[in-house]
Amino acid sequence: MIDAVVFDWRGTLVTCLSTVEWMAEALRLLGREDSPEALWQRISVYEDLLDAPGVDSSLAAHHAAYHHVFTQAGVDPALAGALYAVESDPAHNPFADDAAECLRAIAATGRRIAVLSDIHFDLRPVFAAAGLADVVDVYALSYELGVQKPAPEIFRHTLAALATPPERTLMVGDRATPDGGALAVGMPVLLLPPLRAVSERRLHLVTALVGAHPQR
Repeated sequence: MIDAVVFDWRGTLVTCLSTVEWMAEALRLLGREDSPEALWQRISVYEDLLDAPGVDSSLAAHHAAYHHVFTQAGVDPALAGALYAVESDPAHNPFADDAAECLRAIAATGRRIAVLSDIHFDLRPVFAAAGLADVVDVYALSYELGVQKPAPEIFRHTLAALATPPERTLMVGDRATPDGGALAVGMPVLLLPPLRAVSERRLHLVTALVGAHPQR
């Protein structure tokens, strides 16, 4: 039996820009016609620093890490600002077509729902804008908590906020290392392929697992 479901955000409920799409959008904002592929080739040398431990533990840490990489890659300040603005804009992370029906189906069963994300900005307005504020009971956001996945502390915080036992709380994500960290605190984990397009329907696997029935 499952009493609550914890969802990752990017790659699980919403899509992400590819690295080249990210570069292209920043260049478009500035009206530049430079090659996004060439720009990413410069930045990718330092790619590991963008996902280093602790990067999402605070807004300051995230900003410092990204701008350090941009500086190392020789990116000028205007372009660095545009790149950071695009990465931080949830408008570039649309929900999967089946996200709302999945979340509402689970909520309709009386189960609690949490969103657990390594992120540097507030997701509450994002869910409110999508008309989903009423179905999320708990937000566990790394920049607010000062810790990120796969550290067990962030999962324990989520469990405490949900008031559900780990063995009855399902973690749903798309990456083995961060999301799979829930196993260390006794939570079952369902890993889905990373969401590449909003039309991909994968979340029926969650509703089937918990016995929820989406309304079409």
